[in-house]
Amino acid sequence: MHSNNPFVEDYNFEELIAVNPNLSTHVFTNEYGNKTLKFADKLAVKELNKALLKQHYQLSFWDIPENNLCPPIPGRLDYLLHVHDLLAPKKEVSLLDIGTGANLIYPILGTCHFNWKCTASEVDKDSVNNALNIIEQNPLLTSIDIRHQQFKNSILDNIIQPNDFFDVVVCNPPFFKNSFDADQKNKRKVKNLKLEETETLNFGGRSNELWYKGGEEAFVKNMALESEKYKSQVTWFTSLVSQKENLKNIKRAVNKTHPTEVKIVDMEQGNKKSRFIAWRF
Repeated sequence: MHSNNPFVEDYNFEELIAVNPNLSTHVFTNEYGNKTLKFADKLAVKELNKALLKQHYQLSFWDIPENNLCPPIPGRLDYLLHVHDLLAPKKEVSLLDIGTGANLIYPILGTCHFNWKCTASEVDKDSVNNALNIIEQNPLLTSIDIRHQQFKNSILDNIIQPNDFFDVVVCNPPFFKNSFDADQKNKRKVKNLKLEETETLNFGGRSNELWYKGGEEAFVKNMALESEKYKSQVTWFTSLVSQKENLKNIKRAVNKTHPTEVKIVDMEQGNKKSRFIAWRF
């Protein structure tokens, strides 16, 4: 985990329950005598997120519908901390989040942790409405701009307007190719985590959040193609790449747009390894 990540230390569940009492039903004492959470339970993760956002960023309200993606906050902040390193020493940053979902997590963290000016796009209208509701109920978030992507096959097109300029684009692309692919990998993870078959993964997720024709590789390739049109309006384009085996083809697609610089930034959160690709013109 990034050295500046405030969540690098173990959670103090007593303090978190104090700010969100609903979390208490999801906390238990493990065989080593330590308080912990069932992280494979998305309801538990949602209540943890509410507590973390209230404790660290004074958000009075945050919620998502039952079937929407529930993001673990420490890992999402890690991405932005590495983006912050990429942009240093610039302090006044304008960020565009592609596919913010109902959770709005990157603009929330960008606004509250870094004081960045954040814009977010989202294709699903219900998710847009939920994100707007989060903003409306938190005065700290009123600077966030939400844009509805009305064209499902577009990524940057129709979102970046002629007078826009962004220091960085961030994106957590849909990682599955289709519903079958999502279901198979869901079952595999359930087995690996030794969960009951009836239990769901902690991330949840609607179809537009979890899969895209061709998976994350196709999504980021299309994003790279569109990025060339906006090279004078964006300093850095970035996207998470969840599957390391996709990096080679994604990097090749990015290089075809003739950027001046391409970076692969590796990240670690505990036993989990991830990375994002970044390019600029």
